[in-house]
Formats: sequence, C-alpha cells, structure tokens
Amino acid sequence: MLIHELAHYGARESGERTLTDPVLHHTKRAVLDWLAALYPGTRMSPGVELVRAHADETGVGFARLPGFGTTTFPATAAWINGSVSHTVEFDDIFRDGVYHPGCPVVSAALAAADTRDADGLAFMTAIVVGYEISTRLAAAIQPAHYRYFHTTGTVGSIGAAAAVAALYAPGDQTVMQHAIATAATFAAGLQQAFRSDAMTKALHAGHAAAVGIRAGTAAAAGVTGVADILEGEAGFAAALGGSLNLPVVTAGLGVDYNITRITQKNHGCCGHTFASIDAVLALQQEHGIRPDDIASIHVATYQTAINVTGNADPLTAFEGKFSLPYVVAHALRHGSVRLDAFDTERLTDTDTRALMKKISLTADEALTAAFPRHRSSRVTIVMNSGQTHEHYAQDRKGDPECPLDDDELNDKYDELVTPVLGAQAAAALKSQVWMLEALQVRQLSLSCRLADAEHNKNFILK
Repeated sequence: MLIHELAHYGARESGERTLTDPVLHHTKRAVLDWLAALYPGTRMSPGVELVRAHADETGVGFARLPGFGTTTFPATAAWINGSVSHTVEFDDIFRDGVYHPGCPVVSAALAAADTRDADGLAFMTAIVVGYEISTRLAAAIQPAHYRYFHTTGTVGSIGAAAAVAALYAPGDQTVMQHAIATAATFAAGLQQAFRSDAMTKALHAGHAAAVGIRAGTAAAAGVTGVADILEGEAGFAAALGGSLNLPVVTAGLGVDYNITRITQKNHGCCGHTFASIDAVLALQQEHGIRPDDIASIHVATYQTAINVTGNADPLTAFEGKFSLPYVVAHALRHGSVRLDAFDTERLTDTDTRALMKKISLTADEALTAAFPRHRSSRVTIVMNSGQTHEHYAQDRKGDPECPLDDDELNDKYDELVTPVLGAQAAAALKSQVWMLEALQVRQLSLSCRLADAEHNKNFILK
C-alpha cells in the first residue's frame, strides 16, 4: 500500500537524520523564504483578525506567533502562521504539484518544534519529510485535482502531518502512517475561494498546518487512521482527482529530493502570472519600451493561468494579485510587481487602467498541454509605430531552471522582513537561519520589535 512506503520513508528519514549538505542548504532556503512571506502578512488581514479571534488562546504554550510577540497552543499557531504566510503571495511553489509547500509544512513544523524544544536539525529534517511526501502526492494527482481543489489546502494537510510525526515520533513508522492517514481525510480547499475577493484562500494553508498538528499529535498518542485512505475506492485520490500516478509518488523518494527544486517567488502575486511578467520586463529591458508608445499587448499562456488570473477589472488588492492584465500593466509602468503594487493608488491609477485595456489573453494549446511542468507565456507587444516585439518565457524567474540565488533570496528577505523587524533584528534572524543546524529552534529570534509588540497587544485585545 502506498501509505506504507511513505511512512517507511518518513520514519527512516526522521530517525537517521543524515541529510546531505545540499539538501540541508535548500531547507534553510525554504525556511528563510517562509519567513520572508510570513512577516509582511502579520501586518494585514486575515492575520490581524485571526490573532484577535484567538485572543483567549494567546500568552500560553510555547508555539510562537512571529511578528505578533506572543505564543499560543501548537494547532492555533499553525493555523495562524500558515494563513499569515500565504497572505502576501510571496510563498514558495512546487511547480509540478501546483502547490505551496512552505506555508503548511514549515508552519506546522515550527509549532511542533517550539512545543517540543527541538533542535535545528530535527526541525529541518521534519520539513524535508513534509516536503518530500506532499510534493510527490501533489504532482501525482495533477492536473485533474487543480480543477476544483487548492492543493495547498489539501495535500498540504498531509505534508504538515508528516512533518509533525517526524518531530513527535522520529523513526516510528506506525505514527507516521497514522498521521498521514488521519490528515488525508481532513484535506480541504476549494478553488472558488480565490476567484473572488475574500480572505479564505490564505486560510487554506493555515487549515492544512493545523490539521497536520492535530493528526500528528493524535497519531503519536495512538490514534489510528485507515491504511488505504490514499488510493481506496472512496479515498483521497478517488474523491479529489480520480487517480494517483503512483510512480510519481515513489520515484526517487529519499534519494532525489524535491526540496532542491522549489520555486521561490520573484513577484508578489499569483504564480500563474509570472511568466507573462518576466516576458514583458524582458521586452522592456531589451527594447526600451515606453508604456505610452504601446498600441497593444497580446498574452498567450496556458488555460489555468487565464482561468485563475483572467480578471480584467480588479477592484481590490486581492483581486489585483489574481489579475494578469493588471500585473502585466503594472510591471510595464513600474518595473516590478512588489507589495506596493496593490496599494489603492496603484490599483486605481488611470494610466495603468488604460494600459490594461490594450491587453488581450489567449489560451495556447501547446502551453496548456505543458502545464504544470512548465508555466509558460508568449507575449507580443505592438508599438504605435507598427513595430512588433515578441518574447517567449518557457519558465519563470525563481523556477529551478532560473532560480533565485542565495544573494537574491537574501535580498528578498531583507525587503520583506526589515520593515517589520527592523534592520538589526532582521539581519540577526537571517544569520541564524543560515546556521540553523547548530541551534535549538527556540533560539531563533522570531519576536518583533518592542514597539510592534505593544501595537499587536493593543489590536489583540480590541
């Protein structure tokens, strides 16, 4: 049975803790990138509301809420941190699975590691176990799964549970199996949640992380789950995608690590727009294109990108992050798509809106067939002069074929975390992450500045 193979791998990995230096290095990158996505999310919805909603659960336990200056119970911490880290759309991606592994897996692993006072190596090993099991399941159930379901909420539950089992019962195959089995039946997250303006999409990641804590904790205490939950006739795959491509799940498990092939985002919006943004920026840099000189822009990309980001009239920040016409126009006008791209004055700018009207979208059959392995876009810009420029972006900046190097990842972290923590604290935390195997997890300096702690105390109590 598949769950036996996954549990055997997870138990062996967590028991032996013999990850190679390259895998450990990529795990540190994953943690750093998770923190980069997390901290700016602490200053906006739904994080603010979630902390307020759970005010009677704060100030207890050992599981920290970074940026909020307090602690809580592990499931609550996973719920809040998972949601917060998915808020600003800067979290990592496993492309082949259409999946954001960091939000559920790292959030659950941190809550568990804080609670058990785990060392950095155990923490990183648990993250690897969660990534490897969940990324393979995510890839094996696509593309059918992503038609209706949000993989981060569904498969993320299983990855989070595996990480927690690795921390709470390292080397125990039985606990690993039952944690995975229990989490699978609570997997949830519907695509409709991010096709209109609401806070629910971010909560999918938080729910998955909290499921992981509950399933892993229960399994460690002896609670059992059904062994054929993944491929049974009424199980996970049958209900949420129709079937599992079993060779994809098991090929290279424990030998060839998906965590070394994670996409780190270079733009602060939906990843389905990235290739198009990269293409227009490449054309602008190559040809010195001025937005006012553009007659029309044609974007040919894969069908899912249009389904999810085809909104031609975004009215809110959330809608803007899922509007391909908006982010392409913004990139041409401002040279990037960062957090400030979704400020009200940017969203309502008349020149950007005028440029958006010149953009047309088409689903290309070949690019659609290549999804999810490639998230490609072909952009054609026609100038007022009649001159035409075209660029094909097969993959995105940040993808394994064109990764952010360590310096670029550090710069991303600095940009997103420094405004929240301050330069000195942000730099100290970054240094700790790069030497994580030598620390206890509770040594990580995750607290916010004193002034921010007082601010958070005030809104928690409101």
